Amino acid sequence: MADSASSDRNELIGVQWTDVVRFVRQLSHDLRNHLNAIELQSAFVSELAQDAELQGEIKRLREMVSALASSLQSVSAKLGAVSPNRMAYRAADFMEDLRKRVAREFPQQNADITWKIDLGDEMIDVDPPLLPEAILELIRNAFQHGRGEGAIAVSAKVDQGRFLFRLQEPKHQFEVPTENWGGEPLRSIGRGHYGLGLSRARRIVDAHDGEMQAQYDRTGGALVTTITLPVGRS
Repeated sequence: MADSASSDRNELIGVQWTDVVRFVRQLSHDLRNHLNAIELQSAFVSELAQDAELQGEIKRLREMVSALASSLQSVSAKLGAVSPNRMAYRAADFMEDLRKRVAREFPQQNADITWKIDLGDEMIDVDPPLLPEAILELIRNAFQHGRGEGAIAVSAKVDQGRFLFRLQEPKHQFEVPTENWGGEPLRSIGRGHYGLGLSRARRIVDAHDGEMQAQYDRTGGALVTTITLPVGRS
């Protein structure tokens, strides 16, 4: 009984999200300092090594250290504050620039994306580098997590004074709740991903006075994610 009560108390421990963020960023900083020291030591050993095979192994070791440091930096970045520097941007131009960036980011999968853009001269107030980061995260997730057969469909239009961006990804099986989409960081954790990307995408959209919602269409076998943003004057 005592062990069961202790377990229940542990499960009820509450931690503020800001404290979690501060802890993870400090831990990442400390670990990267250690990795930098390993990198410097490896470089020194490489200069001393005469054997070509040994130098090759040291090079691979340095590449592994560099990859780990980059991973830690990525986690810290996803926990960072979202402070957009917004500017007026023609919605059609934004989508065209987004298409080009998607083609660069996903050269192998780009042909699997269909685009339907129905925009005129409407303006949106966005941070040009930041908002695409959120959309790229959604597209990346569509390719990496449980993708079904078929193309990923992207559409954009203005409806009732709102800019609507929609991403439809084929998924024949999907059991994840969508009521608070992107609002539960660390909910889905696996090797190489930590449940932070979708949360950051949601925070980026929120910082643009927008909304991000998702709904699973069981009939069509597709997960549909919608980003809604206010439209400014053209």
